[in-house]
Amino acid sequence: MMDIRGLAYVVASSCDLGAWRRQAEQVLGMMVEEGPLGDLYIKMDERPFRLFVSSGPADRYVASGWELAGEEAFEQACAELERAGVPFERGCAELCSVRRVNGLASLRDPSGNLHELVWGVCSDFRRFVSPAGVPGFVTGELGMGHTVLPAANFEETWAFLRDVMGFGLSDIHRFRPVPDAPAIPIYFLHCNNGRHHSLALFGAPVPSGCVHLMVEVDNLVEVGRAHDRMQRAGVKLMATLGQHVNDRMTSFYMATPSGFAIEYGFGGLVLDWTRHSVYEASEVSVWGHDFGVGFNAPAG
Repeated sequence: MMDIRGLAYVVASSCDLGAWRRQAEQVLGMMVEEGPLGDLYIKMDERPFRLFVSSGPADRYVASGWELAGEEAFEQACAELERAGVPFERGCAELCSVRRVNGLASLRDPSGNLHELVWGVCSDFRRFVSPAGVPGFVTGELGMGHTVLPAANFEETWAFLRDVMGFGLSDIHRFRPVPDAPAIPIYFLHCNNGRHHSLALFGAPVPSGCVHLMVEVDNLVEVGRAHDRMQRAGVKLMATLGQHVNDRMTSFYMATPSGFAIEYGFGGLVLDWTRHSVYEASEVSVWGHDFGVGFNAPAG
């Protein structure tokens, strides 16, 4: 199986890059650099970017970038895809330059989600200086955060992520929009770091290609300040402040110009996987997180 170290970056597209720039700088508190074609490199630590947003005909999530330790691990991952009979494409020099990595391989899981395996991030290690005064985000060896992706072909997708990509199961939730509705499975998955989950699978289609992306700050005050900035900017609230049962993240959710939500949180669990037992939680949150204010879908 692959040795995926963390979520390296996320790629999205939008019809309104100006709205993305304003939200990134004024609400999320991230730095924005414009690429040669007008694309946005959104920076939240010493990496050159963590979100890449390109101009496109649709507002949607495009791809998840997964980091491998180095070239040897990357080649082993490509060999694993070949053994499993999974089609993939090695990134050309131009794409690697855009993503600012030494090597890239792109593939789709059985539900059609696009994943990019990468190694050798190219960075000038320029210091992160938030335009909104955010001291920093929790990244490093934990990756940029987590992403929640739709999986209409749920069992096949879970098996692929487990058996080929090497993700482990952290915990389970079965969401019912109303009490007598069929349950929608949500599996929370970890890779080779201590973050409670770097990926989650939501067992239903999502038009934007993503339920939400989570970013984490290192204190609760910064969550409150971001909530205030969101309100002042008129950005739509997607879920009220609350604390999750599984990763213990205290957070709120806001809409993005690409159609998916961003969870802005603090206090996520970092676990020793040799001591963790998988469980099924019957609730999403200990308190708060009213998703009815934005959309009737769960998050975690």
